[in-house]
Amino acid sequence: MANRAVPQSKGRPGAKGVPPDLRLDVTSDPANLATVRHACEAFCIGCGLGEAAAGDVGLVVNEAMANITRHAYAGATDKPVSVRGHCDARTGDVTITLRDWGSGFNPESVRPKQDPSQPGGLGMVCIRCLVDDSVYSPQPDGMLLTLTKRKRAGLK
Repeated sequence: MANRAVPQSKGRPGAKGVPPDLRLDVTSDPANLATVRHACEAFCIGCGLGEAAAGDVGLVVNEAMANITRHAYAGATDKPVSVRGHCDARTGDVTITLRDWGSGFNPESVRPKQDPSQPGGLGMVCIRCLVDDSVYSPQPDGMLLTLTKRKRAGLK
């Protein structure tokens, strides 16, 4: 597995005006955070989300990736992370999934700290506040996080 994120446009071709699905297979190395974040932001903009909404998704993906490295993989930087993006051709809503093969820890099972002056938990607050839906689905061998950002008419 490469240590750098390499965007791939695999899968079905996009409908008119909709980019093809996003596919990134990376390692849990923090050096991949910026590349994955920028690829997700560009994908969101291509789906018709405004820059602010795309930036929200990018920040959430960044936080989720950091949590995968820290918690699912206990700091290991050579483990696989799969990032997928899909744009609903009808609504323009964006769904991003992050899949790891780590500990399977479900962060929804604990209440995060919400005091920004204390370390830990702020990433979960961002995840809950900046996307419309976030669902953790335990897998037999890891975790699948599904993030959805809805396109809102008239909002950039």
